[in-house]
Amino acid sequence: MTAEQQRLQANRDRTADWKRWGPYLSERQWGTVREDYSATGAAWDYFSHAQSGARAYRWGEDGIGGICDDRQLLCFAIGLWNHRDPILKERLFGVTGTQGNHGEDVKEYYFYLDSTPTHSYLKFLYKYPQAEYPYAHLVAENQRRSASQPEFELLDTGIFDDDRYFDVFVEYAKATPEDISIQIQVINRGSEPAQIDILPTLWFRNTWSWERDAHKPTLKVFETNPQYTTIAAIHPDLDNYWLYCQSDTKDSRSPGLPLLFTENETNYHRLFGGENSSPYVKDGIQEYVVRGSQAAVNPHQIGTKVAPHYTLSLAAGETQTIRLRLANSPDLADPCGETFTNILNLRQQEADEFYHQLANFPSLSADRRQIQRQAFAGLLWSKQYYHYSVERWLQGDRTMPEPPPRHQQGRNLAWTHLDSQEILSMPDKWEYPWFAAWDLAFHCIPFAMVDPDFAKQQLDLLTREWYMHPNGQLPAYEWAFGDVNPPVHAWATWRVYKIEQKMSGKGDRTFLERVFQKLLLNFTWWVNRKDPEGRNVFEGGFLGLDNIGIFDRSAELPTGGKLEQSDGTSWMAMYCLNMLTIALELAQENPVYEDMATKFFEHFIYIADAMNNIGVDKAQLWDEEDGFYYDVLHLPNGERVKLKVRSMVGLIPLFAVTILEPDLLERLPSFQARMEWFIDNRPDLKRNIACMETEGIAARRMLALCYATMGKFEPRDKLRRILTKLLDENEFLSDYGIRSVSKVHAQNPYTFVANGQTYCVSYNPAESTSGIFGGNSNWRGPIWFPLNYLIIESLQRFHYYLGDDYKVECPTGSGRWVNLWDVATDISQRLIRLFEQNEAGYRPVNGDRQIFQTNPHWQHLIQFYEYFHGDNGTGLGASHQTGWTATIAKLLQQQAEYLHQSILDD
Repeated sequence: MTAEQQRLQANRDRTADWKRWGPYLSERQWGTVREDYSATGAAWDYFSHAQSGARAYRWGEDGIGGICDDRQLLCFAIGLWNHRDPILKERLFGVTGTQGNHGEDVKEYYFYLDSTPTHSYLKFLYKYPQAEYPYAHLVAENQRRSASQPEFELLDTGIFDDDRYFDVFVEYAKATPEDISIQIQVINRGSEPAQIDILPTLWFRNTWSWERDAHKPTLKVFETNPQYTTIAAIHPDLDNYWLYCQSDTKDSRSPGLPLLFTENETNYHRLFGGENSSPYVKDGIQEYVVRGSQAAVNPHQIGTKVAPHYTLSLAAGETQTIRLRLANSPDLADPCGETFTNILNLRQQEADEFYHQLANFPSLSADRRQIQRQAFAGLLWSKQYYHYSVERWLQGDRTMPEPPPRHQQGRNLAWTHLDSQEILSMPDKWEYPWFAAWDLAFHCIPFAMVDPDFAKQQLDLLTREWYMHPNGQLPAYEWAFGDVNPPVHAWATWRVYKIEQKMSGKGDRTFLERVFQKLLLNFTWWVNRKDPEGRNVFEGGFLGLDNIGIFDRSAELPTGGKLEQSDGTSWMAMYCLNMLTIALELAQENPVYEDMATKFFEHFIYIADAMNNIGVDKAQLWDEEDGFYYDVLHLPNGERVKLKVRSMVGLIPLFAVTILEPDLLERLPSFQARMEWFIDNRPDLKRNIACMETEGIAARRMLALCYATMGKFEPRDKLRRILTKLLDENEFLSDYGIRSVSKVHAQNPYTFVANGQTYCVSYNPAESTSGIFGGNSNWRGPIWFPLNYLIIESLQRFHYYLGDDYKVECPTGSGRWVNLWDVATDISQRLIRLFEQNEAGYRPVNGDRQIFQTNPHWQHLIQFYEYFHGDNGTGLGASHQTGWTATIAKLLQQQAEYLHQSILDD
């Protein structure tokens, strides 16, 4: 075991809480639903960035490159000032959902460079311009641009020209779980001298303003000497901590490090014209540093927010370093000296050892190792303390004005049971600083590679009674917990179980059974709520694929009637097979689960039959002429209309596939007997299912929506017909993965007329020109990692049954015939190609951002975007992790592992 693996074991055994401190601060707390107490639910406008520096947050904290304890009582992050900005740089700026031409978008350059699973070592980089930050310019230009124009980014302002910026690196290294060395390294990348103020800030989350007689914590000076100054942090609900601050960066004999104390409380006078309970408020440090207001900080050096004030003058290219140490001991000897250096170096070395062991394949190039490690870093940095009690939020706090009546009857009213105070994996801590159920399922796949305990805990959490609705629904996301995400929780649970089993040799059956039992409730909710007529055809709503169709599928249809969804029904077929697979695993030790497996087997068969035979008029989701699945619009007069949009909606049926091993069936005779009964007695139901009775490679059986013939091409081979389109470079296959809408709609948009209005879907490889589902609705052409990942897995499962003799043309029309494993490998390589340097040294993900392509201080910094341009691979949408894009780490590992194995076999 590496040292990091030993720490993970200690955390698992509860002998040491190595995860107590981590990067659990949000990147943005303002503009969130939690902080919105308006009558209208206009969260972006109610609590703006302009207010964030002076207004105390109710539910969480944010900061730059920061850390906090796992209850977010004590926080640490950096503050910066370049002697030109009108405000301190204490948090990241971006345009809001109403300001951006494509919705919300962070307008900063920051990078998660490294993290171990226990956060024993962390590294972060922020690029801080030396010129005045163009806040107003960014807002005005993005508001001016239309949806058909690209976003206006910080680089576009020219502020980074001639490298006139500072690189600010922040590193954390834990000596013990509660002894953290902090190093801040500043580099002047410009060609001229420049000044910068560094304000490493320690503060308490405001927990005292919302309750009467609440105890207030204290920060105060503990000790001052020529080498360092110590600040004591005393909280009634937290162990005492001490922050050791290196006295001076150049001359340790320099006496008197300036310490700026204030309170983490709202400046009511500045924001609302009211009275402050104290002259020292949240923006006091800013007022002192930027505007020279001596009275803004407490001369008695006590408060709930403090920052030592370092002013650095750096020559061109110069580097200066500041050291601090946060520990639960008041008497560390030489806290920022040799021991500090040794801790930092050792934890860096141990991080290298941990990741080297994980990716110990000669075939994994240095560039691919770097991509994988930064993907893990972004994933691990995107953990966040998430605090939200819906009932308390709706009612308001006793010490605050009562919220408007419309707020009390507003957003998430049906979710008053939801009460979260956990560390959760966020899609993106600036753009999406709240959990999303189906995003989180994908996050858990790469998490399972480095920290299966955390992956299991995340999946378990969402099924607990303080998250899952009493009716069985899983919460979708903060803006509307009642929306419907694809039911991928069972899939993620099974995959995490298998990944851990492969790594450790033993699967956690307790975890598997616990989550399975809760998912029975969720599955019942789906059946009762999303198939109200009991026809095994599901309506789901937008299902995470916002704006992929011609209508907002969550809203009432303009035609009336209802939408019979190919993706909704396919997701449920996949859900059935996932639950069947888990039940069969559990049945090997408990025969009760054989009955449950039979239930899901039968339910899958009925769904599969419904997919291909709906209604007396034989209207089908499968279109025999086109060889593709479509949504079907069921009009009030009984007419059914196929909405022939070639989109991911018609590819999702591929996901409903599972393989049954012959030895498993032999161990479960009750289930096998029931399956054989269906084969013998219900030919009407089995006719469109592949393939219960035909034995594949090694006598395996397959259950799948998409029928596949073992021999030569036959018209009923749905799999081959779908793959013909999937692998067509003029349709779905891009150089960088699978598009979400076929390129055929670039020249041939699909149109539909209802009530005199024309609705249209065209191929948009980047941002959508339609705003059906908000400003950032972009499922009309770009490449999305989660569904690409599921396509790859599905093709691998098909290959496991069909073997090497089943070949398809890849790409379509190329004359290159390969098996399905090779197709999956080809798609994986295209996705990897997004991030990998090509022959010219360019990374497609960076598009035309030349500084990322050619500048040595930028070109190896990888951003993991939300989705990617369908033709050229440029990264789009949320730019910092969007956790499901971290599945690239799993694809890189898989490609290296199988290449290594093939070399060994040869």
